Amino acid sequence: MKGPEIVARTMTVPSIRDQHGNDWQYHSRSDRHSKVACWATMFDLLEQSALLRRHVADGKVAFGVNHEFSDFRTRRKKKLDLVIHRPGTVTGAQGRTFTELGEALTLQLDGQDRSSLEALPELREAPVGTVLMALESKACMTKHVGSGPRLYDELNSSHLTVHGAADQAIAVALVMVNAASSFLSPDSNRKPLDAATPPTVVTKLRQPDATEFVIGKVSELPTRTRPGQEGYDAIGIIVVDCPNDGRPVALVKEPPALQANHLFSYESMIRRVANQYDFFNANV
Repeated sequence: MKGPEIVARTMTVPSIRDQHGNDWQYHSRSDRHSKVACWATMFDLLEQSALLRRHVADGKVAFGVNHEFSDFRTRRKKKLDLVIHRPGTVTGAQGRTFTELGEALTLQLDGQDRSSLEALPELREAPVGTVLMALESKACMTKHVGSGPRLYDELNSSHLTVHGAADQAIAVALVMVNAASSFLSPDSNRKPLDAATPPTVVTKLRQPDATEFVIGKVSELPTRTRPGQEGYDAIGIIVVDCPNDGRPVALVKEPPALQANHLFSYESMIRRVANQYDFFNANV
């Protein structure tokens, strides 16, 4: 599966400019990393599910970005990063294609990625109708122990809102955890980085404890095995080494990263979602 490598390769290129003229690989006030992760996940899902590809080719499904769900039970509203859905209206050629979304995100695809993308049917953005899958992407890059509980709460509210609005929808969480031993935080360096004073602030991270803590916290999220229950239908965790100082972002494959056979590995998440999509949408 290609998604995690695409995420790491794309994040390596500093693409987020702050008000001080600095270009960052990651910035907490930008949702670029989430959109990149969602695109990469959708790319792998399209390759894994022949049924999803057929639905795309037949124009039966489309995608939506930052779709707002309204929980019918609690009236709670929340935006999810990416949804796959049956279009709410006949749109013809309206909306961005999946490829155009990737171009807007300046994804760093290699030759094999591009060949695979060209072979896929054309998925388009359209007004959201019946939601079939909703993906929430989060990242924990620094201050892991302090961020863990908030990350849990944000993710927990997402599956509740999704299933409160559409119980049959497949709710998916993808979490990226930073295993770097140091991190250059944009919030701690609100100045031009080439300025002599004040000095650049580098945050030290206690690893692997910090990464293991966040993985443990995410693993506490409720999961479900069928509609009518509360919880995520699939959860995936990827681990990266991102000092955020211009050095290449590396995908971590050894512990504390989860191995491919773990229930919450990226590979398991993709296979589970593809299987669930095939099972629940065979008659779409």
